[in-house]
Amino acid sequence: MSSFRIRPLSATLVLLAAMVFLASCGFRPLYDSRGGAGIPAQLATIDVKPISDRLGQQLRNHLLTRLTPRGRPAYPRYTLKVTISESTQELAVRKSSFATRANLRVSANFTLRLAEGGGEDALLSDTLTLSSSYNIIDSEFATLKARMDARSHAIREIAVDIRNRLAIYFGRQRRPAQTPGQ
Repeated sequence: MSSFRIRPLSATLVLLAAMVFLASCGFRPLYDSRGGAGIPAQLATIDVKPISDRLGQQLRNHLLTRLTPRGRPAYPRYTLKVTISESTQELAVRKSSFATRANLRVSANFTLRLAEGGGEDALLSDTLTLSSSYNIIDSEFATLKARMDARSHAIREIAVDIRNRLAIYFGRQRRPAQTPGQ
């Protein structure tokens, strides 16, 4: 029985060809820091405004960790305002009319603006919605814990999604202008 093996030279050529292809189509890594201030440096200049209620506080803490891991910016260039809402939809109802499964739906609207003197125009505005399911069981404590875990998961994922969308926005802003014929 013969097995297919890639020889070291062949693997190197394939890798080199892939790099050339990606470079020729305009691909750049999201967190590439060449050509000016890198995306992480730009994210670190965002002032995340307080978000109401406990769920909002948790989201803000996750955003601060992901956007400004070294602490709040001394001179923020941007402000990020987020509003959050949640709803629950009961699913999988038994014949006794008790639900056994629920979907927790968390929505976050966010708006990025220039700080001081930048005007009221939004640079980026979007809405993210995430659903997280949990079981409803006979134990109230277990159901409450499952709901809290679903909520925590949803908030972490929304924070990651907001950071990614901001990084993509900043990545698009720093692309060099295309010259005719490219």
